[in-house]
Amino acid sequence: MEPTVARVASGHAETTRAAAEVLRDGGNAVDALIAAVWTACVVEPVFCSPGGGGHALLRMRRRAPVVLDCFVQTPRVRRDADIDFYPIHGNFGTTQQEFHVGMGSVAVPGLVAGLEALHRRHATRPMRELAAHAIGQARSGWTLNAVQVEAMQILEPIVRATPEAAQMFGLASQQAALPQVGNRVDNPALGDAIEALAAEGSESFRSGHVASVIARESINGGGHITLDDLARYRVRWRRPLHWALGRNVRIWSNPPPAFGGIMVALMTRALERCLPPGASFGSAAHLDALIAAMRASEQQRLALEASENTVDRRALQQAFESVAAPSLQVSRGTTHISVRDAEGNFAGMTISNGEGCGRVVPGLGFMLNNMLGEQDLNRSGFGQWPTGQRMSSMMAPTLIEHQGSRILLGSGGSNRIRTAIAQVLCNLMHFDMPLDQAIRAPRMHLEFGELAIETGPDAWPAPAMSWLEQTYPSATRWPKASLYFGGTHAAADNAQAADPRRLGTSWAGEPGVGNGLI
Repeated sequence: MEPTVARVASGHAETTRAAAEVLRDGGNAVDALIAAVWTACVVEPVFCSPGGGGHALLRMRRRAPVVLDCFVQTPRVRRDADIDFYPIHGNFGTTQQEFHVGMGSVAVPGLVAGLEALHRRHATRPMRELAAHAIGQARSGWTLNAVQVEAMQILEPIVRATPEAAQMFGLASQQAALPQVGNRVDNPALGDAIEALAAEGSESFRSGHVASVIARESINGGGHITLDDLARYRVRWRRPLHWALGRNVRIWSNPPPAFGGIMVALMTRALERCLPPGASFGSAAHLDALIAAMRASEQQRLALEASENTVDRRALQQAFESVAAPSLQVSRGTTHISVRDAEGNFAGMTISNGEGCGRVVPGLGFMLNNMLGEQDLNRSGFGQWPTGQRMSSMMAPTLIEHQGSRILLGSGGSNRIRTAIAQVLCNLMHFDMPLDQAIRAPRMHLEFGELAIETGPDAWPAPAMSWLEQTYPSATRWPKASLYFGGTHAAADNAQAADPRRLGTSWAGEPGVGNGLI
């Protein structure tokens, strides 16, 4: 263990750089996380926004792990008519996924309130200082990378939804060609908005200028959100789920009302029971166990989602208790940031704007979420959501203690979050892979009985490909590693790693030392 080394991993070089600058200057893990989240809202606009929400997991020294829930909330009243709500299709190339957008798809945002809550409880630096990197990037611009360009291609109907949306994503007009890798994009309106929020706090989002603009756009534009919804929003501090695997592994993850931690628990428990001792990565035994674990977690998720969108916490807790019981029988636009500071504090956050609703808040430079239009979060039907309740989520920021080291990780990827995290944990715990190898290793995902698998050159060992041909000949094959399978970023006591599927970037260094990004 290197107690003086700070570590960061995220989905973008500037997001990582924002956290690294704070850590080099002596800030703690929460300071760095806040700076990184503000910056991600600027340079990763397809994945996150001040108009979305998230979940953070903290492990501060001499304190128990805790989760901050600042995910989105359903409005208190459903609008009856003139709702702006329509479907679009995201084209992943190998597969398509339907999303619904428009002002009628917007749930009550929580991210800004969450950042303020983190700052109030654990930060050591002024919010204006922590927002400085994000503000500078918004005003000076940043360079588009291949993942951002690919994401815009996937979500092209949202990028072109309005003139303001097109401009935010760097298009000259709604009809102009999509930006290319290397193009520069700026968003000075967002820089001004972040500067104001850093100075005024989340009160502006609850009852001030920002709230007034959002509520006006919602009322006039076919949405459900009112000023009352924004004023009533509150973050929640929660105890994380906690379970053990064997004698030497302890795991903490996102608790109810979120689904994510439950699903990771189901999969890791199932893998522990199904994977024979001595099985190698990519062997038939490994893949059979992995499929069984995915199937078990999906069946449980569908059962829990069968009747409502925001799931009863007691039902989720009972599901978790069944995971821990010895009698267990086993037969979307999101990004994550992980930070460890030089004192050994850990802070990680998974944040999302869904895909975005296609509507940019006038004068503020950010797009509101489309969580009420996410099929994954509305299993009982669109427009049937219970009013005034926290929405559930697949987000699963997760802390693991394994072989004397602590590792904080999380992933983007909607329903693929649970399978991405569980596969990384399996690689670490069962196959003793180094952290970067565990994240880079090829993945698969099972949903509704359909298997998707990364099959690029040298992706899996020969036994795995043979198993695929014999067992799942109709599987959807991805010819290379893809952002479809998530983006897992991790910081540990002795390592850090970012997912190449999202062109993630990691950094390690000491306070006061000018270490460059890795």
